[in-house]
Amino acid sequence: MAEETVTEATKRGYRKTRQGVVTSDAMDKTIVVTITTLKPHPLYGRTLRRSRAFKAHDETNDAHTGDTVEIMECRPISKEKCWRLVRVIERAK
Repeated sequence: MAEETVTEATKRGYRKTRQGVVTSDAMDKTIVVTITTLKPHPLYGRTLRRSRAFKAHDETNDAHTGDTVEIMECRPISKEKCWRLVRVIERAK
């Protein structure tokens, strides 16, 4: 039989990515990213705005409050932190 080559990404599995706005950068190497989603109400259909905050690892302290960033799921770094900063999409003005 032919041997299958397993790539690094297949072994590791799919990792989620999210885009949001940095709401806090007060901690060292940690940012709080708020992600807002729009969902319809199940009965009435009106669009509701729902937001959730994620703590993400920022190794270089690059992101600041108000920046739009992309974060990616990773291994647990601490009790509440299992996301890491991928890139800063847009700086705050």
